[in-house]
Amino acid sequence: MKEEGLETKEERGNRIFPVTDRASDVRDALIKRLKKQNVKIITNAKVENIVVENGIVKGVQYIKDALLTDKTVNKDLEFIKADKVIIATGGKSYPLTGSTGDGYKLAKKLGHTITEIRPSLVALKAKADDSNQSMQTCQKLQGLSLKNVGLKIFRENKLIYEDFGEMLFTHFGVSGPIILSGSAHLVRESLNNVQISIDLKPALDEAKLDERILRDFEKEKNKEFKNSLDKLLPQKMIPVIVEKMNLNKKVNEVTKEERHKLVKLLKNFNIEVEGFRPVEEAIVTAGGINIKEINPKTMESKIVKGLYFAGEVIDVDAYTGGFNLQIAYSTGYTAGLQEGM
Repeated sequence: MKEEGLETKEERGNRIFPVTDRASDVRDALIKRLKKQNVKIITNAKVENIVVENGIVKGVQYIKDALLTDKTVNKDLEFIKADKVIIATGGKSYPLTGSTGDGYKLAKKLGHTITEIRPSLVALKAKADDSNQSMQTCQKLQGLSLKNVGLKIFRENKLIYEDFGEMLFTHFGVSGPIILSGSAHLVRESLNNVQISIDLKPALDEAKLDERILRDFEKEKNKEFKNSLDKLLPQKMIPVIVEKMNLNKKVNEVTKEERHKLVKLLKNFNIEVEGFRPVEEAIVTAGGINIKEINPKTMESKIVKGLYFAGEVIDVDAYTGGFNLQIAYSTGYTAGLQEGM
């Protein structure tokens, strides 16, 4: 990236981003490199077939000037002779960028196995019918972004993921960086009895938080409880906390037990999860070409000689922060190094 004039930065968790925070700048840097290498780029073309004879790649058939819509397209097939072909069509997420799942179909036609396609790094849907009223809670907090909060994800009461950072409440549930990363730990397992626990005050343990609340209560002792939380919580969250506490009294009437209940609630604000948003909304796709059918040293198909794979079309996925791009770069580089490329 730096060789093409694009500086990068490292953020928490070894995540790499362009300093501009624009994905289009990464794309432009890659196109710039292609042009320098005099690579011929054919756009608005839909690959129909990878031509194989006796188990060896012979070329590619494609529709020229193909409008990838429901409109009529020119069905005359063009042919490019090639003894090496790399399928690098991406996954199923973000179809507007062109990753419509065509690579899976092409590979399947040639005998490859496609593992189950699932969304990863994706927002989570809150449960609509649980006793915790998770969906209603998220809808009341819709649009609220929380920074520097702790996150724990439990399945069947067993901790499976822990993180710290930013998250967002939405009309369907929860999203944001720590939620997206957490979703990667749920994608290959059952979503039965999955719960996220948000620590709204991770810098304070329960004893310190209790002391903080006591100091606030001392200053606000003659106010109604619902009017005493301004310094402790974002405005949008106060009515939800008050409702969950079910306290309709003055601050000086709040008991020690009720105060401790407030501490527990702020340290463990729980949302039940029932599913993922659609794969089209996911940052990456989990699933794809079965890695057992690919030679990891060359990225060549073990089924068709001269056929290679690179990037998200393969059944590999990772956290957000440049890791999936690195998979694409490394597999693409390895495939491109092979003789004849």
